[in-house]
Amino acid sequence: MKKIVYLMEYPIDLAGGAQMSTLSICEGLSDHTEYGYEPVVICPDLLEHKPGDYPFRILTYPMTESRIRNLFIRIRAFKKYIRQEMPDLIHIQMSESLITYGFIQRHFRKVRFIYTDRGLLFGYRKRSRLFMFPVLKKSHMLVTTTHFNEKLWRKETDIRPLTVIPNTISSRYFGEYDGSKRRDVGEDHRFTVGLAGRICVEKDWDFAVDFIKKLHDAVPDIRINIVLSTFERGDEERTREILSEISKTVGEDNLSSHLNLSQKEMADFYYDVDVFLMTSRFESFGKAAVEAMSRKCAVVSTSVGGLPEVIGDERFLYTKDNAEKGIDCIRELAKDPGKLKNAGEYFYQRYKTLYSEDIYIEKHRRLYHEII
Repeated sequence: MKKIVYLMEYPIDLAGGAQMSTLSICEGLSDHTEYGYEPVVICPDLLEHKPGDYPFRILTYPMTESRIRNLFIRIRAFKKYIRQEMPDLIHIQMSESLITYGFIQRHFRKVRFIYTDRGLLFGYRKRSRLFMFPVLKKSHMLVTTTHFNEKLWRKETDIRPLTVIPNTISSRYFGEYDGSKRRDVGEDHRFTVGLAGRICVEKDWDFAVDFIKKLHDAVPDIRINIVLSTFERGDEERTREILSEISKTVGEDNLSSHLNLSQKEMADFYYDVDVFLMTSRFESFGKAAVEAMSRKCAVVSTSVGGLPEVIGDERFLYTKDNAEKGIDCIRELAKDPGKLKNAGEYFYQRYKTLYSEDIYIEKHRRLYHEII
């Protein structure tokens, strides 16, 4: 068995794109022992789980509230565990872990390593680039999740080689589509627009509130189902403000809201949604869009970052300056059940063809084989 070590600066059981993506790879390799790879995760102490809860090994280290102190803790932990494990390959998927590894990489020159950039190149500050780029020049592969980001790296840096492996969603929670859970538009189901995301600048909730006001003018008989996730101080107050504004627009009876749903609950949430609306001002990939696709939702989204590549059809994209295009698209889907069904099928097949976990794991298997 070839051993692959994954370096992380956050616990693998903390909700987040890099964590969920790493979990998908490690679970997939553990399920397919015939591939010949043993995954080992090095991350901070888990939040709600124990290392033994997972089908692969997890080696943990403590984490404090001091960012500087955490850097030195990671350096010691990474150095200790890599020497202990002597892996055939190191896979890094978080920027701070990459920077940390840069301080000890000279001790492991014979060990190949790769880095997956789960953001976008222009999202890194100058200081981060200063520390990241020298390490990346020694890597054996830079992986991006979209061709859009790959082009940015090719145009603005001399870091090579590069490849693209699109992101995925966990089959543990987003397994096979269950048609019995989806209700068609009819007497017992109002046309429903869904939104979901963290309370953060990137999701642009002010614009989302304005969009819903304009959408309600165009499609008065509409229901909103929204999931908000809080993390920082003040997020819950902001949540109340957002929900209050939406409630004033569509009416309290036409608004369903949820806070901090689990992945399992999110998988069921999308079955209640006809059109999933994204109003982001920044998205490196857009995993929420893929989650919605897996439940046969039509997805209407801002044309930012990697989302146009994920959506794949200009008809379902709009810009903040041309929100009317998105509103017109949703209005057409609301009044024509046939178009809505066709759109749901289009997105579902796109998910199955490009973004399923099986495809994701197979692409990593091929990459690991090539590098090792």
